[in-house]
Amino acid sequence: MKKNLLIGIVILSMLFSGCAARAVSEQAAIEPIYIEEPALDKGYAPPSAVEEDASGDVYQNGGAGSERIVIRNADLTIVVVDPIESQKNIIKLAEGMDGYVVNSYSYKVTTESGLEVPAVTITIRVPAENLDEVIEKIKSEVKDQKTDILNEQISGQDVTMEYTDLQSRLRNLEATHDQLMKFLEQAETTEDAMMVYNQLVSINEQIEVLKGQIKYYDESSKLSAISVNIKAQESVQPLTIGKWQPVGVARDAVQALISTGKFLVNALIWIVIVVLPVVIVLYFFVRLIIWVIRKVFKIKPRKPKTPAGPQNPLPPQG
Repeated sequence: MKKNLLIGIVILSMLFSGCAARAVSEQAAIEPIYIEEPALDKGYAPPSAVEEDASGDVYQNGGAGSERIVIRNADLTIVVVDPIESQKNIIKLAEGMDGYVVNSYSYKVTTESGLEVPAVTITIRVPAENLDEVIEKIKSEVKDQKTDILNEQISGQDVTMEYTDLQSRLRNLEATHDQLMKFLEQAETTEDAMMVYNQLVSINEQIEVLKGQIKYYDESSKLSAISVNIKAQESVQPLTIGKWQPVGVARDAVQALISTGKFLVNALIWIVIVVLPVVIVLYFFVRLIIWVIRKVFKIKPRKPKTPAGPQNPLPPQG
């Protein structure tokens, strides 16, 4: 009886800690990892005193070598002469930095002039300490960094608190798991053994969830993600009329005028080549049907009525 009561107490305490761990894991799963926050410069320091070593890794003063877990990612949009060639260069760059390609695909876009040009979207992961170096090498793909870099954003997320909390809960769950294993070995009845076994299954599931979250934070903090949109110069060339390059509202108005003219010309071509011949053929086809019907049913066309002339006036009398 005492053993059953002890098992019940341990299970109740385990259920309490297990529910708390599951709540935290579910919250961590719901919260997006890639939250766009102000970029973290290398000299950034949180309210608590921190120091930074030569490699750029940030450590907290409070602990002996306790590393802060910061996830840094970047987004770039660049304009190059040959997007496919730049795609190959970025892939080589990632592999040379002990990184890898997450996804990469190329496609074609149509410019205002109707020209099809290639475009590329690629995402790579590189060691976090090499993030700034890789970004600079990607930016070197463009001709003019003042005009050909359309977007550059570096986001950072400090997940040290979440990471530490997950590790603490994992240790508690593992200690509970070890204690339940001891009770499973000491169980005297099948009912007690099944009760402890069911709780072990639940504990193992929670442990796997926490390990997955911790692994994700580890990999995300050690390998930064860089997403690059690569556009061809032809797709962003300004409208040019002779040597004049209208800008702003004037450029948009001229472009709208050109687009309207193209639409009208295209419509006229369709009318002359397609619509007009069809209308002519239909006209003669209808006339032919009317002629056949009149021949078959011997219908004579109606003659127009001649207007009656004026009545003869009375002869003059006398």
